[in-house]
Formats: sequence, structure tokens, C-alpha cells
Amino acid sequence: MLRVMPDSLADLPGSDSIDRALAEIEDRGYTILENVIDEDQLDAITEALDRIEREHGIQPAGNEFEGHQTVRIYNLLAHGDPFTAIPIHASLLPVVEGVLDPGCLVSSLSSIAIGPGESAQPIHADDQIIGLARPHAPVVCNSMWAITDFTEENGATRIVPGSHKASACPEYGISGIESIPAEMKRGSILVWNGSLWHGGGANQTNERRIGIAMNYCAGFIRQQENQQLGIPRDLAATFPERLQRLIGYGVYRHLIGHIDKRDPIELLGVEGGIKSIWDL
Repeated sequence: MLRVMPDSLADLPGSDSIDRALAEIEDRGYTILENVIDEDQLDAITEALDRIEREHGIQPAGNEFEGHQTVRIYNLLAHGDPFTAIPIHASLLPVVEGVLDPGCLVSSLSSIAIGPGESAQPIHADDQIIGLARPHAPVVCNSMWAITDFTEENGATRIVPGSHKASACPEYGISGIESIPAEMKRGSILVWNGSLWHGGGANQTNERRIGIAMNYCAGFIRQQENQQLGIPRDLAATFPERLQRLIGYGVYRHLIGHIDKRDPIELLGVEGGIKSIWDL
């Protein structure tokens, strides 16, 4: 059952749309937030990705999962703006908090540019290396930002509706799994339960399909990218406090992640003042 936290969600505008999104994720495993990213933010992200790729000479990884014609840029928060606004997006974060809870963490933030001629990615579940019996309560909630239009022809994410309720993960590399393309316009966001079976589609066009993979996990799950080591502390100190806590400078449920019973956010020069679960 999805956990909606009233203290976090109830007073936000658009709570009806949040409820609808959460109901869709619970029922079919995913939802699409249409046209929620403004043009200025999309343009800034596109320009920054182009610059980082050019300056760092980033090339495709050249394996079946990450792709032979796909450019991925990892650890985007280490590059600062405009990426720091992504995890705390006002239309996305309340939905993620409803799937997980307000103690969730940024698991990873990366870009995925599927180039012309790329083949389809193997169908998989993002949480399948986590050793829990299935189906289980959500521990991962991921999203894909459409920086370009996502179409079936250019490699829109392929999904298997309802598969988050399956008792097993897909066998890696198996063919013949029926899926549908999550087509959406530039500026929209696909959000899904981490147990949903999915994979990047094949790009049969002459242009790149560019997306931002903004991934979250429960506060008690280890993050996919090590945020505390991957982001310089002096840079993290400039982030909004909500983002600081999302990358791990906080304590989950007054216990998990403390430093000698103190709030890790104090390392960034922010007043903490938490109380241990044992002192409450």
C-alpha cells in the first residue's frame, strides 16, 4: 500500500493530482506528469549537458545495458546548477514522498541520451538487486524527465504495466516480454515504482532521445550513487536544506544515519538539533 504522508502533502496545491498520480502508481506501477518542466529549465539542462559532455569527452559505455550508442553522464549534482533544482521539483517530489515517505533520499541523478541506431535495453526492474521477496512495499521510486519528446520511434522508455506486483524479476536479456512505450512530450516526467519492469527503447530516428534519470530510494536503502563522497562538501553546503537532506545529510526516523547522535547536516554548517529515537 502506498504511504501518503499528510504532513508533507496535504497543504500543497494540486493535491488532487498528487492523489491521482499515487493511485496510478499503485495500480499500474507508473504515472506521467504532463508538461510540468518549464522551458527555461529544459533549455538550461540541455545546454549544461552539452557542455559537460564536450568538456569531459564522455563516450558511450559500450555494453548491452548502458548502450553502445547511448551517452550517460553520472553524478550530475556534483556539477551544481541547473541540476540542483531537479530533485526538489515541486510537481515531482510530493509524488515520490507519497510512494516512499518524506525521509526518502536521492539515489542517483544522471542523464541518458539514446543515440540513433541504439537497440532496446534489456527489460529489468530497478530494485532487482535488492534481496527482498516480491512483491514488496516500494523501496525505490524513479523518474525520467523528457528533455526531448519521447516517442516509440526515438526510444521512449518501454514499460510493463502492473509488473511491479509480480512475484519475480524479469530474467535478464530474455526476449519476448510484452511492453508499451511511455510516450510523452518534452517537459513531462514519467514516475514509477522501482519494481516495475521497464527498459529504454530502440532509437530508429536520426536524433537523440534525451532524458534525465532522477532516482530516489527509501531512507533506509543504500543510494545507487554515493552522494556524500561524490559531491564536494563545500558545494553541498550551498544546496537548499531540503536537497542537503535528500542527498543524505539527515537522519531517517531519528535513528538511521546519525553521527554520534548528532545530525549530519551540521557538517555543512547548518543547525541540526535532532533527537535520537531513544531520547524521544
